[in-house]
Amino acid sequence: MNEPTVSRSELLVGSSDETFRQFVHDTLAFAARLQDIRNQLGEVIGLSGTQYTVLIAIAHLGATAEKIGVNLVADHLHFSGAFITIEISKLVAAGLVEKETDPEDRRRVVLTITAKARALLNALAPVQRPANDMLFSCLSAQDFKKLRRIMSDLVQTADQAIKLLDYTSPAVLAGSTRR
Repeated sequence: MNEPTVSRSELLVGSSDETFRQFVHDTLAFAARLQDIRNQLGEVIGLSGTQYTVLIAIAHLGATAEKIGVNLVADHLHFSGAFITIEISKLVAAGLVEKETDPEDRRRVVLTITAKARALLNALAPVQRPANDMLFSCLSAQDFKKLRRIMSDLVQTADQAIKLLDYTSPAVLAGSTRR
């Protein structure tokens, strides 16, 4: 028997981590398929999957936020501000996003989608809607509510795990290479 990959009793069945490992593999498979769907939706409107995600985030944030800046988009999508800035520049060059200097804070830019972008997103909706409906067809309203909360929590704990690995991995590797 291999060493378990987890120690929390909540993640073990008996003393085995086999169910946990299957859960991780299923999650990775779902994430890969979700990425493929995102890429295909972006392709329909001539964008990369990432550009599509950034564009639709700006559009949806625009419905709820007064001013959309790079940091708001980055926080919403869990990406770095630098990465989002690069992707926004591509969308600006494509005529899909406009950047204006915030009159109240000249260091900030305010992002809006253009009429061209709105038309592309509206044209995409008839393709997007059935794909999303199918993707999540196994969820009830209660399942969806619970999964949204759990997924949000998992993103936070994943960030913490990355920091833990950043801190501990070099020390572990350094210790294992000593003779």
